[in-house]
Amino acid sequence: MNEPSSGSANRLSILPDPAFRDLRPVLAERLDQLGAAIRVPQFGLLFDPVMRQTVERGFAAAGAHEGTVWLLDDSEEHLMAAYNTGPKAGHWVGRFKHPLQTGLIGMVFASEQPFLENEIWKNARHRKDLDGLLKVETAAMIAVPFYLLRACRGVISCVQLRQADSGKPEPPGFRPEDLAAMQWIAATLSQLLELRLLSHAVGWTCE
Repeated sequence: MNEPSSGSANRLSILPDPAFRDLRPVLAERLDQLGAAIRVPQFGLLFDPVMRQTVERGFAAAGAHEGTVWLLDDSEEHLMAAYNTGPKAGHWVGRFKHPLQTGLIGMVFASEQPFLENEIWKNARHRKDLDGLLKVETAAMIAVPFYLLRACRGVISCVQLRQADSGKPEPPGFRPEDLAAMQWIAATLSQLLELRLLSHAVGWTCE
């Protein structure tokens, strides 16, 4: 008899359990319903300390001054900030609405394509409503689509801020590897949220 090689012995093979086959359509439908229902209030209830730490560390790794998780609002005509790491987050998170059909954030959501640009204040498509509200100036931005349960549900963005005419050096700008870090944030947050939603759907505890 041939002994199994150490490689095959250490290989983990997980196949779908036939007992769950008939339940898959019901579970898939329930998860789709949950994903479509995620808005800012629901996100706040699901966004636990592990997710928060993951996102904050990711923004820092990308060299951002702050970052934001944007989700569709109830009308599905705007993106609303569900979370922001900046010092003024309390003034606008859950309140400020970004029109879906305009601006660079809206473009990323519509196209589902990542975006990176330095010297962004020169881009005519950059909406400055939020800059004006917070009295800051965005120098550079990365934005990536945020997927949850097989659909694009929002955008995750991060920025570097400049202080015009302050005499301080300009921010260094973002690099391609910073964009990769942002995509890692989006993918990791998506997986953590999906696990939590699945746990709720089947009656597991996530505490």
